[in-house]
Amino acid sequence: MSSYGQVSTPDLQHPMDLPVEVAGNFMELRTNHFHSGLDLKTNGRIGQPVKAAGEGWVSRIKISPWGYGKAVYVDHPSGYTTVYGHLDRLNGRLATTLLDLQYATRNFSIDKYFKRGELPVAKGEVIAFSGNTGGSTAPHLHYEVRRTADQHALDPEAYGVKTLDRVPPTITGIRAYPLDTASRISPYPAGAVGFVVTGLNDSTYMLKPGTKVAAWGTIGLAVNVTDRYSNSSNTCGIRSLSVSVDGRTVCDIRLNEVDFGVQRYANAYMDFGLFKDKNMHYNRCFKLPNNRLDVYGDGNTTGRITVEPGKDHAVQVIATDGSGNRSMLTFVLQGATRDEAATWPRAGNEGRLYPYDRPNAIMEPGMRFDLPTNALYEDTYLRTSVSPAPAQALSPLFTIQDPLTPLQTAGELSIDVSGDHPAAQASKLLIVRRVNGRPVAEGGSYAAGKVTASVRTLGQFTVMIDTVPPVLSLIGLQADMKGRRSFQVRVNDNLSGMDQWVAKIDGQWILMEYEPRTNTLEHTFDKFTDIPGTHEFELEVSDERGNRSRITRQFTR
Repeated sequence: MSSYGQVSTPDLQHPMDLPVEVAGNFMELRTNHFHSGLDLKTNGRIGQPVKAAGEGWVSRIKISPWGYGKAVYVDHPSGYTTVYGHLDRLNGRLATTLLDLQYATRNFSIDKYFKRGELPVAKGEVIAFSGNTGGSTAPHLHYEVRRTADQHALDPEAYGVKTLDRVPPTITGIRAYPLDTASRISPYPAGAVGFVVTGLNDSTYMLKPGTKVAAWGTIGLAVNVTDRYSNSSNTCGIRSLSVSVDGRTVCDIRLNEVDFGVQRYANAYMDFGLFKDKNMHYNRCFKLPNNRLDVYGDGNTTGRITVEPGKDHAVQVIATDGSGNRSMLTFVLQGATRDEAATWPRAGNEGRLYPYDRPNAIMEPGMRFDLPTNALYEDTYLRTSVSPAPAQALSPLFTIQDPLTPLQTAGELSIDVSGDHPAAQASKLLIVRRVNGRPVAEGGSYAAGKVTASVRTLGQFTVMIDTVPPVLSLIGLQADMKGRRSFQVRVNDNLSGMDQWVAKIDGQWILMEYEPRTNTLEHTFDKFTDIPGTHEFELEVSDERGNRSRITRQFTR
C-alpha cells in the first residue's frame, strides 16, 4: 500500500451485491460532456445497499437537487478516488454527519470536503443506498473511479467492475465534411443524413450496395457508432476509433479519461446537431479548430484527408469498445474530378459567417448578443430574425440560429424593453428562451431600458415579467401526524422557477429536500423534529425573481 498522493494498483471491488448490468458506460456521448463513469442498474428500485469499493476515507459529500444529486467521494491509499452518485440516502456515520451539517448550515445543499481520517470507511462497508436523485432519469448508481491527484475520471471496468460484454460496436453510418471552402462532398442518398452502412456480420461492415462516396479537396469523416453490453440493450459508447486511408493512419482516437476542465468540448467531438435532433452518435474523426480535447493523438493524426482527383482511396475504420471487442468498416473513397465536383449541390449557408477565434456581436434592432472569443467551435454561419412579441412578452421574439448549434462559453444577451419600469417592477423582468412554444427562464437584470442575461444555448428569446408567487400545496401533512414518517409540499411556479425556501417547525429551521422532477419539498422527521406534541409548520418559498409565498399548518406528533 502506498502513501497518499502516490498511485499504485487499487484494490477495488464492485460497489453493490447485484449482477452487473450497465445502463450507461464510461466515455459515452452525452449532451455537453462525456459520461464519466458507469451507470449500474439497480433492478429498477431505490434503496439497494452501496458499498465502499475499497478501504479509505470519505473525502467529500456533495448534496444538490441537480447533477449527481446525493454523492459520496471516497479516497483510497492507492491514489484513487471512487464516486457514488444519485444516492437516495447515506448510511450510518455518513448520514449523521450530513444531517448535522445541513442543520448547522441551514441548507439542504452541501459541498463538504473532509480530511484523511475524519470519516474512515472499510472495504465493503455500506456507505449509502442507491437512488434516483439529481439529474437521474431512472433508479441507478452512478459509479466513478478517479485519479486523486488530478481528479480525472478513468474507466471503472479497469478497476474492479467486471461486465459481461461480448458484443462488438455497431456502425450504422458515415458522414464526410468539407474542411476548406474549396472542398466538396458527393450528395448523401435521398432522405439520409449520411452514407448508410450495412453489416456483413456482427463486426464487419460495408457501405450499403450502390452507395458512392466521392469527394474533392480536403475532408474529414465522422462515424455513427455505438456499443452495448451482452446483458443490456442500452446504447453505450466506444473506447477507440481509428481511420486509415490507403494504409496510412489519419485519425487515432483514444477515449481513455475524462478531464472535467475540458468536458464541454465533447460538443466539438460529436456532431452535436445530429446527436440532439436525431439521437445519432456521429464521432468526428477530425478535430474542429476550437477543440481542446486531447483524444486525437499527435499532429499527424487529426483526421484531415486530402483526396487525389481520379483516384480510389481505400478507407478502413476500426471501432473498439472497453472490453476489446472490435468492429471494422471498409469502403472506397473516390477522388472526383473538378468537373464532377462542380455538379454537386453545395450545402446552403444561411446567415452571416462568424469567426470562432475573435469576439462577435450578433445584432438585430432591439437585440445584441456578444459572444466571446472561442465561444464557437469553428467559423459558423448564424441566422437571426425578429418576430412579433408572443403573448405576455414585453419585446419581439428574437431568433438566434437554433439550439442545435452548440456554444462552448456563454454570451451576453441584451434585449430592449419599452416603457418606464420602476425598480420594484424592473427586478421582475427576465429573458426567456422559448422551447416548443413554452418559456424557459434565462434570468438577467434590467438597466437603462435593457434586460441582460448570460446565455449558453442558442434559440428564440424574448423578455417577460414574473410577478406571480409560487403556489404551495401540502401533501400528507395532516392534523394528526403520529406514526407518519414524512410529508411534502408541492411548489408550482409559473415562470422563473423556485429559488429559495425556508421551512420551520415551532420557529426552528428544519430540513426539506427539493426534488425538481416532481417540484416537491419533503421533510422526513429526524432527531431534531421527531418530538411528541402539538407543533406549527411554516414554509416560505421564493422564486428566482423574488416573488414569495408562505404556508402554515398545525399538527400533532
